[in-house]
This record gives sequence, C-alpha cells and structure tokens, in this order.
Amino acid sequence: MAEEKQPQDIRTVEQIIDDMDLFDDDLMSMVFDRNIDATELLLKIILKRDDITVLSVVGQREFQNPVVGGRNIRLDILAQDSTGKHYNIEVQKKPAGAHIRRARFHSSMMDSRMLKEGQEFSELSDSYMVFMTQTDIFGYGIPIYTINRHFEEIDDAFDDGSHIVYVNGSYKGDDAVGKLMHDFGCKNSKDIYYMELAKGVKHFKEEALITAI
Repeated sequence: MAEEKQPQDIRTVEQIIDDMDLFDDDLMSMVFDRNIDATELLLKIILKRDDITVLSVVGQREFQNPVVGGRNIRLDILAQDSTGKHYNIEVQKKPAGAHIRRARFHSSMMDSRMLKEGQEFSELSDSYMVFMTQTDIFGYGIPIYTINRHFEEIDDAFDDGSHIVYVNGSYKGDDAVGKLMHDFGCKNSKDIYYMELAKGVKHFKEEALITAI
C-alpha cells in the first residue's frame, strides 16, 4: 500500500517546492546559509554600501531567551561582516510576522549576545535588523524604510549603532532593489537576474530535489 502512494507523495513534494520563492523562509534560509556571495549582494543593495565584506552567515539560528519562560526566536539569517557588525535578515509573507515590536525584540536579542564578560559597552558592535516583507506594510510606496534613533528636540542622530530596515517586497522599480525584489518573487532560477541568487535557488529547487527523489 505504501509503495502505491509513493509516486503521489513525490508529486506533492515537487509541487510544494515548485511553488516556493525566496519569500518562503525555508528556501531563503537554505539558499543563504553559508552563502557569502549572496549575502553580500543582498546587504550591499539594501544598505546601499559597497564596503561590506561578510565573514560568516548561517540560516535558521535559534536564540534562547536567558529568562526562564521567556520567548525564544529563530532567525532566518544571521550574518557578521569584517568590521564586527551583525545582521539579522528575516523574510515575511504576512504583515503580522514583521510587526515593528518584533524588530525591536530581535534587535535586543542580537545585542545581548555581542558583549563578553568584562567588555565595555562602547565595544558593542552595530546591529542591523532587516525585514523583507512581501507587501508594502507601511503603505508609502517606497522601496526601503530605514529606521534609526534620533534626538527629537534637536533633530540630530542618536548614534547607538542600532538599525532597523524594512524592504518593500512589492516594489517593482527598474533599479537594484527592484531587481532584487523581482528575484525574491521568482519560482524558477532561470528568471532570476542575480547569478548569486539563481545558483542557490537552482541548487535547492532543481538539483537537490532530483537527488532526493
């Protein structure tokens, strides 16, 4: 009986994988896990910087809450660059999963793990909490929303090194961000602009699937 169901099971798995794109956190985490080139590409485009050199990147990293009974989190992507900056990159299909207070919580969980006993607070590295949402959850139609703290009374930056960035996945401009968002919505690697992403998607959606079957 089990053998009769096997072809149907394979077709079901194939359909699920075929329908996935990089806004699915499972596929995104696999494509970016230990993928330095893809992570550097993404961060350079989103942060509009060419000087980022990623040293490490892991997918699906779990952070345990130090408080008994406290909420744990599982990060889609955790990366670190050559200057010590830390990056948490999350993808969300639904707005509820990218709540602004979730960004605050993720940022605090990253910060709490950066300093070792005896280190000064001034040694705390910069952290970037990046949410890539499939829809424009703020509704202003711009590609990227960058949030930094500032002094309200004097309208000056409060440079504590904490940064939160939201990327509008529905943005379709003819620029680097628009192409990146196009690629995140592609279900087929041959439709992807950036080779760094196409290679990873092809591996996990085509080559790895064939091997598994």
